[in-house]
Amino acid sequence: MPGFYKKANALPVSQHQREILEQIVRRYKSQQQHVTRAQIILMSGDGFGNMQIADELNVDRKTVYHWREHWLRQTDHLGQIEAEADEEVLSETILSTLSDAPRSGAPVTYSAETVCQIIAVSCEDVSKCGYPFSRWTPKALRLEVIKREIVKDISPRSVGRFLKGGRSKTASGALLGTAPRTGSG
Repeated sequence: MPGFYKKANALPVSQHQREILEQIVRRYKSQQQHVTRAQIILMSGDGFGNMQIADELNVDRKTVYHWREHWLRQTDHLGQIEAEADEEVLSETILSTLSDAPRSGAPVTYSAETVCQIIAVSCEDVSKCGYPFSRWTPKALRLEVIKREIVKDISPRSVGRFLKGGRSKTASGALLGTAPRTGSG
């Protein structure tokens, strides 16, 4: 609906910045998140409002608002880079501006040594530990490592994650300090 959307103040985007943003949108190897964000900035530079951009690009209005504001905060820095540096530096700066900020992530809960001890217990014969089944379950392994005071508490899901990660990333022998089997012999 042409008259339905409110026109917004155009976001400051220089011609050189616009060309780089358009290259990002057209480039085959661009990450999709960068393409969408570049489109948001380009449309904002043309004066489209947040709702119209959100509808056109099929993203949340808050996403449009966030990236408009983020670009606006970087305007002076981008202008300075554009005036002082070459096109490659400006391109890298624009790409960095369109990227997510690094996230710290959750702190490590269990040390590598603890994980190795849990995996080592999982390699033991479960029936010799007094359990009535032939294979370890995450719940039984959890109880055993708590009983041995390897950890004070741990969820069965974490135990399962360690076991899955250990098998998929390394040979089980390498985790336990033994040499993995090779070739014939």
